[in-house]
Amino acid sequence: MSPETLNCEELARRGQDYYDRVLRAEIEPEHKGEFLVLEVESGDCELDADEAAALNRAMERHPDRVFYVLRVGSRTAHRIGARFARREPA
Repeated sequence: MSPETLNCEELARRGQDYYDRVLRAEIEPEHKGEFLVLEVESGDCELDADEAAALNRAMERHPDRVFYVLRVGSRTAHRIGARFARREPA
């Protein structure tokens, strides 16, 4: 499937499915917290603590592709917003 016809939902579904079936058991124990950049057509991936470094290496090998990015061992790659601590009333 070409990048032009792969929508965001399909990319996420296929990327997560491939990660769960093929990569999770092998990668998660030793790379928790790192970023995984996956080219879903080939299964080719890059791991790095630096998301940009992993993405740049993946783009060098597959310049015309789209990628699924996740943080190993986390439900999301990024968090938006601040985390508030709950305080007791004064």
